[in-house]
Amino acid sequence: MRSRMAGMWWGTAVEAPDPGALARFYSELLDWPIGHEEPGTAIVAPPQGSVYLVFQQATDYQPPVWPPIDGEQRPMIHFDFQVGDLDSAVADAIALGATLASAQPQENVRVLLDPAGHPFCLCLDQE
Repeated sequence: MRSRMAGMWWGTAVEAPDPGALARFYSELLDWPIGHEEPGTAIVAPPQGSVYLVFQQATDYQPPVWPPIDGEQRPMIHFDFQVGDLDSAVADAIALGATLASAQPQENVRVLLDPAGHPFCLCLDQE
């Protein structure tokens, strides 16, 4: 972005029925601290960076459907996280409250659903 300045932060906002709970899930999954929490909003950010994930209260939240189905709420975005050991990363995510999606489109990627139903991918580092 042309107007971007050094030290400027950026991130994405994710709707959730319980933003604090979803922030705690991603905080544990990524080992990133919760930097801010107030009613209706919680922010998770890596300690060494200038990126963040903000989770915001959404009334009448409808979780997306994976895989997409015509006429249902489609996933608008999803996170991809690179991992060194796919099986242990999946097990860790499930232990934190994620569920393994029934549709798995790639051998080296696992699609999971976070506690609010957002799909996210764990991608095997193949280097």
